[in-house]
Amino acid sequence: MSDYTEPRQSGSNTQVRDVAVLGGGSFGTAMTKVLAENGHRVHFWMRDDHQASEIRDTRINSRYMPGVELSGDILPTTDLADAVGRAELVFVAIPSKAFRTVIREHSRDFRDGQIVVSLTKGIEAQGFKLMSEILQEEIPRCRIGVLSGPNLASEIANRDLTATVIAAKDPDVRRAVQDLLGCEYFRVYANVDVYGVELAGALKNIYAIVAGLASALDMGENAKAMLITRGLAEMSRFAVSLGANPMTFMGLAGVGDLIVTCTSSKSRNFRIGYAVGKGQALEEAVEELGQVAEGIYTLKLVKEKSEAIGIYMPLVRGLYEILYGSASISAVINSLMMAVQNSDVEFILPRTIAQ
Repeated sequence: MSDYTEPRQSGSNTQVRDVAVLGGGSFGTAMTKVLAENGHRVHFWMRDDHQASEIRDTRINSRYMPGVELSGDILPTTDLADAVGRAELVFVAIPSKAFRTVIREHSRDFRDGQIVVSLTKGIEAQGFKLMSEILQEEIPRCRIGVLSGPNLASEIANRDLTATVIAAKDPDVRRAVQDLLGCEYFRVYANVDVYGVELAGALKNIYAIVAGLASALDMGENAKAMLITRGLAEMSRFAVSLGANPMTFMGLAGVGDLIVTCTSSKSRNFRIGYAVGKGQALEEAVEELGQVAEGIYTLKLVKEKSEAIGIYMPLVRGLYEILYGSASISAVINSLMMAVQNSDVEFILPRTIAQ
């Protein structure tokens, strides 16, 4: 039986809800825009007073979405307790490195049974924890969900056709998010595999960096397709070993998200890989980007974890050697091409047989 259900339609008679969005970056801004345009009241939290004042006065978040006007009932604030206290449902778009700290500091502000949905695609270094696991540890009395998919923030803000996945064990959480976000250009599908959906969203950032490198080196379309599909095999092999459902990787949160981040220059991780491929130092590329590229941090954690549990991940190892070691890009590519020709699709043939 499939874990997926058709998205629910939101109509013009949708009841107005108070919703909080925590995090004033590009994706938090995009979700705020969707929610407000769907007729809901959005308590939009960010740390920066200047940023909050700017959005309040001009309706524009110039740092993350210059030129994009935010319409509707949006209340920018730097008071997290007030935003959470007024909200029926909370979306968290805080970078992974600060995620636990912020949630822990304000854990008492969340209510029993309140729905809290993570929008962050990353992994915490200590203990290899995903954001939903952090939420479960810090605010266990809340109902937790994860939103992930092929969702470039700039395209959502531009009202381009987009689909995403809400993953939650509780069907009420899935329905609530579908009702809040679903509209004529933003489709929300459902899944119960919280761990798989969330891990796919974090892992694909690594392969977006690889794809950026390939693009910078003017590799052919055949090579790019090979890298994407081998990346899919690699990330699904790793995730399933940790308990994810392999079918999740055939959907929007898996192959869908992987495709968009590996083929679009709008992807921050792709741009990092492209810059490095053109000869720029990693530190310079990150500074020039000016935003968080989660794949840089995820790469280190996944390399350590895969080696600890014995999962074969040649693309992860190769990218790590390029970014943090002394290996040249051409040397890593040559070593990948000389590796054993093994199984194409994971879980069909044992790796010891498929040569």
